Amino acid sequence: MGVLAAPTAHAQSAPADSTAAARAARPAAGTGDPWRIIALPQSSLVYARDGTVLGDLGRQVRTSVPLASLPAHVGQAFIAVEDRRFYQHDGVDVVGFLGTIKDALRGHLRGGSTITMQLVGNMHPDVVSRRERSLDRKLREQSAAREMERHYTKAQILEGYLNTIEFGHGWYGVDAAARHYFGVPASRLTLAESATLAALPKAPPAYDPIRHPERAKLRRDLILTLMERQHFITAAAAAAARREPVTVDSLARSGPAPYAVDAAAVEAAHQGVPVLDGGYRLYTGVDVSLEASAVDALRDGAAAVEARPGYGNPVYGQGGDYLQGAVVVLDPPTGEVRALVGGRDYLQSSFDRATNALRQPGSAFKPIVYAAAIADSIPANAIVADTALAIPLPDGTIYRPEDDDHQFLGLMTMREALVRSRNAVAVQLAERVGMDTVIALARRMGITTPIAPYPASAIGASAVRPIELVGAYAALTNGGTQVVPHVLTRVDDAAGRTLYTAPGAAGMLGAGPVALDSGVAFIVRDMMRDVVDRGTAAAVRKTLGPSVPAAGKTGTTNDNTDLWFVGMTPALVAGVWLGFDTPRPIAAGAVGGTAAAPIWARIMARYDATHEMSRESGRQAGRDPGAWPAPAGLVTADLDRATGALADSTTPPERRYTEYFLPGTEPAALRIDPRRLFDAGPITLP
Repeated sequence: MGVLAAPTAHAQSAPADSTAAARAARPAAGTGDPWRIIALPQSSLVYARDGTVLGDLGRQVRTSVPLASLPAHVGQAFIAVEDRRFYQHDGVDVVGFLGTIKDALRGHLRGGSTITMQLVGNMHPDVVSRRERSLDRKLREQSAAREMERHYTKAQILEGYLNTIEFGHGWYGVDAAARHYFGVPASRLTLAESATLAALPKAPPAYDPIRHPERAKLRRDLILTLMERQHFITAAAAAAARREPVTVDSLARSGPAPYAVDAAAVEAAHQGVPVLDGGYRLYTGVDVSLEASAVDALRDGAAAVEARPGYGNPVYGQGGDYLQGAVVVLDPPTGEVRALVGGRDYLQSSFDRATNALRQPGSAFKPIVYAAAIADSIPANAIVADTALAIPLPDGTIYRPEDDDHQFLGLMTMREALVRSRNAVAVQLAERVGMDTVIALARRMGITTPIAPYPASAIGASAVRPIELVGAYAALTNGGTQVVPHVLTRVDDAAGRTLYTAPGAAGMLGAGPVALDSGVAFIVRDMMRDVVDRGTAAAVRKTLGPSVPAAGKTGTTNDNTDLWFVGMTPALVAGVWLGFDTPRPIAAGAVGGTAAAPIWARIMARYDATHEMSRESGRQAGRDPGAWPAPAGLVTADLDRATGALADSTTPPERRYTEYFLPGTEPAALRIDPRRLFDAGPITLP
């Protein structure tokens, strides 16, 4: 590596391995020998599905890298500013030390430590503490530095130094600094970026390029000048690097999926893996592209709500309790998390609203009620009344559910009631089948939070965790199988041994416990397709287009406090929530269908655009992302949408549709008089 090639004058006893910090030496016992280059604490790394590093965990965020993997200008930048005679001294720069002695006698302690001396102090703070400002400490540090140089090459010492030093924010070593400041591994650092990092060991808070870019640039440019004077770089290269602004990658500070990294750490800890001790490899199902789409869609969708005329709440970027949001995207057969966004800005708030917040789901809970009704042999074409109700409660009060429009629309089919999200109908259905039945089904579908056995729970009055609600919808997507949403798929230790594999990681459809009958799941999902195509979530089609199968349900709680859309395509199930951490009305007229649903649609549209070519392989694998085939045994018939009755020759085409029935719940006329089957319209057994 040119000037970074290590001299061999002091290398006779050097270890054979070249990666000093990670592999070269093994401490005898503790760090008692301050001249030893010891193995440093390493981060536990969290990986996306494609192998991208999502983030690192540990008491010290560090990933040691070999010197040979770094551009020459990385080490040169540190040498130029920290120890310009690095290749000439034996661990102690006598010229520099004489100046230090002179200043010390005058009562002014200053630096003068060589890179080797700094490595001794940083690697063995229990033996030679760099916080001790005394001449005695300097002498002990010098002795250890000379001994270190007798055992290791200059390259090993420089490598150890670059992997040891702190760069601020708890980031140790040049690779962690490169990834968190600039979003690149250390192997891809530019000259300007290298000089910016070389400015930090002197005083990380003072020259932090995040908080003090102007100050960081001044010191960076000084280092570039020093590199030029010491003939590490040309004048032209130095001038070009000085012209570059000091910029940091704001996303890199937290990583591409910080909430998912935190969730993976929690899941690993629940499995008894001490990830903060470092050295583990945590593998997740996160799709980096899908995660980015979710982040962008939530950011823009929340901003669009804030931009509405008359919006009177705090706005993001202006302080205060601004509008928050969450997005969860799951793989329906396995429950693997593909994207997890727990808030609008992780750096401002690391609280994960997707996994930890308890929020009322409103009408987004209704599909569970309808599933319980279908399972109780109430067909989707059953006529119900959207009418005023007065239900006595145990405390003596009267519960009177109503909708935001304060209207009652009269008789309609159960399908139409879900499409229009009529509250009185959902409450009646829950009363008919029993709230205990609804609650039991919700439990089987994966909701663990308490659901009060009161009528209001049928329309989402009991708070749930967003990730669990999305997981419940997965059972409606995958044919009735319960899934447990999880970020983590596997954990390996430093030796590559697998310590944990998530259940269902093989992606087998139907591998989990049965939550509900596959026919029930299909019918409710088909009803939710109408919600998207012509109901409260019709805004989805404006973004997603007509070609992608989609189903889902909106949710809006009292006073527009919580806005939801949870939905699915054959490939994914996802949920979007908007609200304030301290619940209060969002804005007049803000509802899940016009605020949360467009965010969901944008995520799915971008996913479809990039995964169009995967449909054929999905069909070959038995998981066709282009259609939802009806399970065997369901009865179908053409009905009149307005009446719920069998369609006939007088039914207008726009009112004719196909309804699905559990066997025995099809229209009585079909069961009583088989001769009328073909007069009334087709009926088939798939």
